[in-house]
Amino acid sequence: MNTSQSSWSRTAADTFAVLARWLLGAVFLYMGLNKALHPVEFLKLVRQYDLVQSSLLLNSIAAALPWFEIFCGLLLLAGVAVRGTAVMLIVMLVPFTVLVFRRALAIQSALAIPFCAVKFDCGCGNGEVFICRKLLENFLFIVFSGWLLAGYGRNLCVRHTLMSCAAKTSLTEEGGSNGSI
Repeated sequence: MNTSQSSWSRTAADTFAVLARWLLGAVFLYMGLNKALHPVEFLKLVRQYDLVQSSLLLNSIAAALPWFEIFCGLLLLAGVAVRGTAVMLIVMLVPFTVLVFRRALAIQSALAIPFCAVKFDCGCGNGEVFICRKLLENFLFIVFSGWLLAGYGRNLCVRHTLMSCAAKTSLTEEGGSNGSI
């Protein structure tokens, strides 16, 4: 009975991880395409965050970010370099979530409305969204990315990591790495 339950729970966890990987991939592909197809609107939204003063840097961020999201989405859908892609999603999502939270706090204090009533276009590609929903969504994306980073979601992958075990072993034997690639 224990073997049957653990096998079932392992299968359920693997299935859920694959679905989470595909969901993240599809969401980032959609959001990236939406931004890439509407670059002027996305540039205006990025400008509202007052991240950088240089117009060259601002334009570079607005031009590169959508294509990077598309690339990450495609990698997740295909199951290539899943752990590395999960790291990149976390690196993008955490600061973006902090920026969205700070902007929502500024809007809330300026308009003197309840925090969850704050609604604005955060630049994610979905138009205007209520902030509490967006923060919850980003939190779930970060959790899913962390789950993929932990090694779940290996089923139906073309290649889960960039380097094979044989390459890791040869690097370790040559003294070039400690095997933690």
